[in-house]
Amino acid sequence: MINIVSVVHVAFEVLYWLIIARVVLSWFRVPYNPVTRFIYEITEPVLAPFRRLMPRGTMIDFSPLVALLALQLVERLVMLLVVGAL
Repeated sequence: MINIVSVVHVAFEVLYWLIIARVVLSWFRVPYNPVTRFIYEITEPVLAPFRRLMPRGTMIDFSPLVALLALQLVERLVMLLVVGAL
């Protein structure tokens, strides 16, 4: 039981940090880099739906913040399901 909960928690934690890394990378002009590309490829499927929901025309992209909040909610729901199933 603890192992499954730990794996789920670590997976969400990694995704949180990848989104934060993407935000930080967006502040700088980063040359083509396999690590940067990996971060963008992993986080884009999560951020794209939230970006479509956000109003256009603002200078600041709030989609990472909304995505992080939504991921926390999803993580809690998944944890409840995992713990309830065991």
